[in-house]
This record gives sequence, C-alpha cells and structure tokens, in this order.
Amino acid sequence: MIGAYDFCGHYEWTFGWLEKEGGHALVRDYWEDAIAKDSQQHASATIIAGGIEGMKQYWHHTLDEEAAGYAMTACHDVFRIDMHACPSKGFLMRNGLVQYHDYCDHCMGWIGPVMQQAGFVVDHEHNHRGQCWWEMRRVDDQTPPSQPGELSGASDVRTRPGWQDSKSPHDIYERATDPDEKRVE
Repeated sequence: MIGAYDFCGHYEWTFGWLEKEGGHALVRDYWEDAIAKDSQQHASATIIAGGIEGMKQYWHHTLDEEAAGYAMTACHDVFRIDMHACPSKGFLMRNGLVQYHDYCDHCMGWIGPVMQQAGFVVDHEHNHRGQCWWEMRRVDDQTPPSQPGELSGASDVRTRPGWQDSKSPHDIYERATDPDEKRVE
C-alpha cells in the first residue's frame, strides 16, 4: 500500500496521463467512474441515505483522517466546508508536482455526481492554492451562496489572509454538479 502523500502525487500524475492519452473526456470519466462510483461508494451511500447528516458524517471522518485544515458548518438546509489547508494540494505545491493543469477540479469531478444523485447542488470556489469552500443545498433550494462570514463566521476561508491573490485565478461553481460548470475569475 502506498502512503497518503505518495498517493496524491500518483493521483495527480494519473489525471495528466489520462488527459494526454484520451483528452478531457477520459479524465472526467475517470473521476465519475473510478472515484464517484467505485472508490467513493461509501461516501455516496452515506450521503444519499443521510442527506446533510450523511455529509457531516462522511466529511468529518474523512477530513480528520486526512489531517486537513478545515471547518464544517451545517444546518437543516445547507452543509458547508471551508478548507483552509488541503493536505493533498499542499503536498503537490510543496513538492513542485504539476502533471495536471487543475488538480482541484477532481473534487467536483466526483463530488458533483454524488450530489446530483443525492438531490443536491453545489456552490464552490477554489483558489488553486489548497483553499476552497463548498455549500451543498437541495436542488429545489434556490438560496444563493452565503456572503463571506455569513454562514461560518471567522472560519470562512474567504475572510482569511491569502484567499485572494492576483496571481491565482479562482474557479467558481454555482448550483453545479458538473466539473465543467464553472467560470474562472
């Protein structure tokens, strides 16, 4: 078995290799089939069965295991994650590993299909430096994403120094479940 950090490098290399061999469509297929439908079956089952409670259960355990710097906020109609220090992206940056142009997109690549199957949509933004936020709501809930600090207070990654950096564009998803449903600012 390879270690968690070695896995991150291999994972990222795999995305780059798949894109080189079969284009973006092959990478997307991998995210959905190999991750969402296979390696993350337990996440899908927990989230589909439990909704927001299932999200709390899955991500609390997973993000603690990964030793991520994060905060979770949940209420009856929204589940939010503020990722202050993604251990996977942090490892890639510290070691200068860049084989795939947007490693962070793989999260939406598997989480999006799971949320769609569970009846949720995602508001999400990442800055390509190991920081992001996620808000998941039922597909029929038209509530827009929260304003900075509104839902998670001081834990909101958008209020932290370093969130905005003119050298790093942000990928923004609104009511999305597809990794290509984004705009870049």
